[in-house]
Amino acid sequence: MAMKILSTIAQLREQISAWRKAGERIAFVPTMGNLHNGHLKLVDIAKAQADRVIVSIFVNPMQFGKNEDLDSYPRTLDADCAGLTKHGADAVFIPTPDIMYPRGLEVQTFVEVPQLGDLHCGASRAGHFRGVSTIVCKLFNLVQPDVACFGQKDYQQLAIIRQMVTDLSMPIEIIGVPTERAADGLALSSRNGYLTPEQRVMAPKLYQLLQQLRSQVLAGKHDYRALELQTKQQLTDAGFKPDYIDISDRNDLTLAQSASQQKVILAAAWLGSTRLIDNLEV
Repeated sequence: MAMKILSTIAQLREQISAWRKAGERIAFVPTMGNLHNGHLKLVDIAKAQADRVIVSIFVNPMQFGKNEDLDSYPRTLDADCAGLTKHGADAVFIPTPDIMYPRGLEVQTFVEVPQLGDLHCGASRAGHFRGVSTIVCKLFNLVQPDVACFGQKDYQQLAIIRQMVTDLSMPIEIIGVPTERAADGLALSSRNGYLTPEQRVMAPKLYQLLQQLRSQVLAGKHDYRALELQTKQQLTDAGFKPDYIDISDRNDLTLAQSASQQKVILAAAWLGSTRLIDNLEV
């Protein structure tokens, strides 16, 4: 059966209602489009979890700050729909900003996850995670899925969504899916398309340095702040402009202090005008 393309809230609710009446389990994959193999892997995982899979494509203006790439963010709807059809998605919801924010962003009710949303990317992208949690909450209200799949490349985003679902008592299972990488280790991202050929050759260095940092932590080196500074300097020497390199507690994403904590290394760095993020659990 052909994948259904839904562009209005009424169409979406009618489709969800039909699936619910048939007693079907629904999985949801929210995206901003420009889909790559990492996104399509989420669809594959979702299919294994439910009878029906619905994907949303919405470049969410609320999560872009001033001077960020909202207008230039890649939009590839035809290719996206072809990929989703090939991977067996049942429907795609493609709303416009007017549908999602009919009163405008200035007066839109918002959802914010404190503390978690203020760290790391939240510290350098004011309002970003407010925009993420608001749109995901709104989409969850519309789709009312049983399960939703998110990539672990956006580790902080995944943690924020898990916390929001817990705090707001949403009956949705959140599945984190491991990061898909290119053969040279670079985490797949829609923004990789901004890299020049020369920068694309340099970009895997970020992941290589995260692996090196993890090895140092596993070898028993516990001066985490000194290790972070050392890795930042190595990134700078390699031609990057580091935003942050943080060895963090895996549960609350605060900076790790003790060897006994479960840890994740979170990183963001600029390569030219492209901001790359990555992470590695320790």
